[in-house]
This record gives sequence, C-alpha cells and structure tokens, in this order.
Amino acid sequence: MSEVKLTRLSHGGGCGCKIAPALLRQILGEAKEKLPYANLLVGAETSDDAAVYRINDQQAIIATTDFFMPIVDDPFDFGRIAATNALSDVYAMGGTPIMALAIVGMPINELPVETIRAILQGGESVCQAAGIPLAGGHSIDSTEPFYGLVAIGIVHPDRLKKNSEAQAGDVLILGKGLGVGVLAQALKKGELSANGYAQLIANTTQLNTVGSALSGLNGVHALTDVTGFGLLGHLLEMCRGSGLAAGLRFDHVPILSEALPLAQKGVGPGATGQNLSSYGHEVDFAARLEDWQRRLLADSQTSGGLLVSVAPDAVDAVLSCFHRAGFAEAAAIGTMMRGEPRVVVN
Repeated sequence: MSEVKLTRLSHGGGCGCKIAPALLRQILGEAKEKLPYANLLVGAETSDDAAVYRINDQQAIIATTDFFMPIVDDPFDFGRIAATNALSDVYAMGGTPIMALAIVGMPINELPVETIRAILQGGESVCQAAGIPLAGGHSIDSTEPFYGLVAIGIVHPDRLKKNSEAQAGDVLILGKGLGVGVLAQALKKGELSANGYAQLIANTTQLNTVGSALSGLNGVHALTDVTGFGLLGHLLEMCRGSGLAAGLRFDHVPILSEALPLAQKGVGPGATGQNLSSYGHEVDFAARLEDWQRRLLADSQTSGGLLVSVAPDAVDAVLSCFHRAGFAEAAAIGTMMRGEPRVVVN
C-alpha cells in the first residue's frame, strides 16, 4: 500500500482542484438572485461556505459538500485531510456538525482494496474526532481518485455567521498559517522534508471546531474559511458580500515555517496563477512586495484556517478563543473599510 503514489493518479490535488474563480463565476452566472424561500437563510448569492435552512426558531440546518483528488500519497492521511476540509464549512458558518456522508470515486482497477479502505478509514477517524457518525455515502468507479464528505450541521439562527456581514472598522483574524499549497507542491516534486510533511499533515487535519465557539462571541460579524481560492480570493468574497474593501498587512499574515523558504524559491501550485489571473485586478499590491509574497497570498489552501471579521473591542476575546483551541498561529492581519470591494495589501 505504501508504494501507491496517489498524487500520480490525478491531475491536481486538494483544494487546488477547484475551478478557477473567474471561470466559476462565468459558469454560475454573475447575477445570483436570492431564491424565493423564506427559510433559506443562506444560498448561493454570496458564495458562502454552506447552505443554511431554518427549520424552527431555535434550529437551522447547515448542508455542504466538499471532495477532491489526493494532495498526499498516504491514503489514510488523504482521507483525514479531505474529511477535515469538508467539515470546516460547517464550522465556518458558526455551526456544529451532526452527521456526514462519504463521496468516493476510485479507479478500482489501479488501486488495491487496502488502499481504498485506508482512505475511508482516514475519513472515519476525523468524523469520530468530531463526534459525528459517518452514516453512509455514495461511490463510483472513476478514472481519478477523489474523496470527500457531505457534511450536515446545525446552528441557532441567531448564531449563524455569514461571510457577507462584515462591518467597516472590523479587524480581520486568520486562524492558520498560509503555505499548504506550497508544501503540497514540494511534496509532489519530491522536495518536501520530513518536518515539512509533518507540518502539512498537522495543519490540514486540525479541525476548525473553534468556529462553533466563535459564533457565540459578541462582535464576531462575519466568518469564512480559506481554501482553494487562497486568502485573497476568500477575503474578496467577504468584501463583495459585505460591500466593503479590506486592507491587509503582509507582515502580519502567519506563514507556515516550512513553507516560507520554499515559497521564496518560487515553489507553489498551478492554482496560484489561476487565482491571481481571476481576481488580481481587484487587489492593490504595495510596490515593495515581491512576487513570492503576492503568490503566497493567493496560495491554494486545503483545509485552511478560519477568517474572522470582528469588532475591534472583541479582538482579544477572539484571539484567546483561537489560542485556547490550539491555533497558536492565529493573528490579526488587517481591517475592513469603506470602499468598493477590493483588497489593498501593504
């Protein structure tokens, strides 16, 4: 089983498999009108992390799905990463997962049964850690391997956190360091150290359970997670939904220590270029920033950190919440401000 190179069986990996943001907007259409269902609290109109449907005054159901092709070769680790990433969208709405279903596509003539079983066991282990059942799913024979979850969660309607309710003057807090795409590309090229691999796995399998706690804090206005479109892409979604601009301080953005020297050498996934081509015209970069710094802000994250827009007087409480939950790198990285939706990076 250890000899199977999962990453060689697919053309992309992790959240880097996502369709580029600009192309996705063309496919879905620029105008996303709110559907005429009063209890549909969140649909597709602001590119939020999950759909949310109110079932009564105390409960709303969160529904989301996420799957992708291998980002690592170890099957158990691949299953863990994919499951952690899928559950993150529930936490990014301020909710708590209650159940999951598996989405499985495998080239059954190329992968041993033991390898496929290990992928599924990896996903099951994450669901167990989240305290939820993996209650079923669907599988197909596919030319490329992919795995993920349908994740179902619950949230009180008053504690729901959208990506579209940031307020001018809010401070932006990021929960995990950037650089997952860089580490994954280095792995694929055979250039990743043992320490780099350990950091990649630790980062991508850390459940964003802190989102459930953040939803109960006063001053937390908007919440999302950073995945395939990179920090800039998901921040721009927050800007568009909220009708605001954002300012980022590059020197405040946490970066995974093992990814930094690789990024400085130009290592990174192809999705980074696609991301910048899609939304680079909506970003104002300071002239002093080097190319590797700009690319890192668009680096395609898999199972990335939560991005929080919070009132200034609640920043300490939010950072304490992150740190108590084990997110040591969580940091304030910028602010939301009045203006046309775009990001200014200094």
